[in-house]
Amino acid sequence: MIAYLIRRILYAIPILIGVNLLTFALFFVVNTPDDMARMQLGIKRVTPEAIEKWKQQRGYDKPLLVNSAAAGAGKLTDTIFWSKSASMFVLDFGYSDDGRNISREIAQRMGPSLAIALPIFLIGLIAYVSFALLMTLFRATALDIAGVALCVVLMSISGLFYIIGGQFLVSKLWHLVPISGYGEGSFKFVVLPVIIGVVSGIGSSSRWYRTIFLEEIGRDYVRTARAKGLSELRVLFTHVLKNAMIPILTGVVVVIPLLFMGSLLTESFFGIPGLGSYTIDAINAQDFSVVRAMVFLGSLLYIAGLILTDISYTVVDPRVRLS
Repeated sequence: MIAYLIRRILYAIPILIGVNLLTFALFFVVNTPDDMARMQLGIKRVTPEAIEKWKQQRGYDKPLLVNSAAAGAGKLTDTIFWSKSASMFVLDFGYSDDGRNISREIAQRMGPSLAIALPIFLIGLIAYVSFALLMTLFRATALDIAGVALCVVLMSISGLFYIIGGQFLVSKLWHLVPISGYGEGSFKFVVLPVIIGVVSGIGSSSRWYRTIFLEEIGRDYVRTARAKGLSELRVLFTHVLKNAMIPILTGVVVVIPLLFMGSLLTESFFGIPGLGSYTIDAINAQDFSVVRAMVFLGSLLYIAGLILTDISYTVVDPRVRLS
C-alpha cells in the first residue's frame, strides 16, 4: 500500500508539470504580458513606461520559457514560467495581478463553496441512490418506466434553466429566499442553490445508479440469496447495494475536487463569493496568476480524488489489493 501511494504521488508530479505548461501555453497564446498590463491599467491612455513598470513589478518582464541571455540553469529558472509555477508545488500561489494574496483568497472563499457543494453532494447522493433503488425494486413496472422517463426529461433540461427558473419562481414570485447574495444568515442564501443542485442531478445520476443495480441484480449471488428465501428488500439492500459500492465510489470520490472548487455557474448566478465565481472573475479579468493557481489546485485535488478512490476499493472489497 505504501509503495503504491508513493508511486502514485511520483506519477502526479509530471502530470502537474504538464497541466501547468499547457495552461501557460494556452493563456499566453491568447494574451501577451503587454495585453494583461493594458487590461489591468486601463486600455485607454496607457503609456509604454507604465506597461513596463507593471510588468517589472509582477515578474512579466522576463522571457516566457527560455532565457537565452542567462547562464546555466538560469536559462530555465529566470523565466516567467518558472517564477510563476515552481512555488505552486509547495502550495505557494503568490499574488494575483491586482496584488491580492491568492492563498488567502482561496482560504476565504472555500467556505462559501463548501456551504453549497457539500449539502448538494450528501443530499444528492442519498436521493439519487434511493430513487435508483426504488426503480430497481419495481423494475419493469409502470413505476420504473415513469421513473426512467422522468430521468430522461430531467437530463434533457439545461442546468441554466433550473437556475433561472428557480430564481424566478422561488425568489421573484414567491419571495421565499433572496435571489442572490451571501452573508449573515447564510442558510437562506444557500438553500435555493442546494435544492437546484440536487434537482438538476437527479436525472443523470439516478439513471446511472439504476443501471449499476440492474447489472448486479442479475448475478448468480442474487439468485442464490433468493433461493435461500431472503426477501427482495433484503437482497437489494444487503447484497446488491454492498456489491455495487465499487462503481458508486468511483463516481463519488472523483467529484471531491468539485466540493472545494465550487460550481462556476451556480456561484456566478447566485452571487456566492466562492472559488467558482473567483475563477470566472479571474478569466474575465485575464488574471493569469489566479487562473493557473485554480487550474493547478483543481488538478491536484482530482489526482488526490483518484488515489482516494483506489484506497476506498480496499475498504469495500477486501479482494482488492494495492501493490
